[in-house]
Amino acid sequence: MLAPDTLSRPEAQVQYHFSAIVGHDAHGYWAKCPELQGCYTQGRTYEEALANLREAVGLHVEDRLALGEDIPQVEAISLITVEVAQ
Repeated sequence: MLAPDTLSRPEAQVQYHFSAIVGHDAHGYWAKCPELQGCYTQGRTYEEALANLREAVGLHVEDRLALGEDIPQVEAISLITVEVAQ
């Protein structure tokens, strides 16, 4: 039997940190997480796209944990602009 204080104590949660890329096109905003292949979404606004990405990342991590898969962690990321002349 569990002690009473165990029942009221929230479980310790592991914090994961991922990068997010949010862009804008003619259809609205899109967002993706480069560390999690296939984890992307969209929204009418920047905030909606980001909220949708948080949900998608959470579900992706939940699925990977359920399958016993590793959770990739970002070690370093660079954001640059590439200029191409034609």
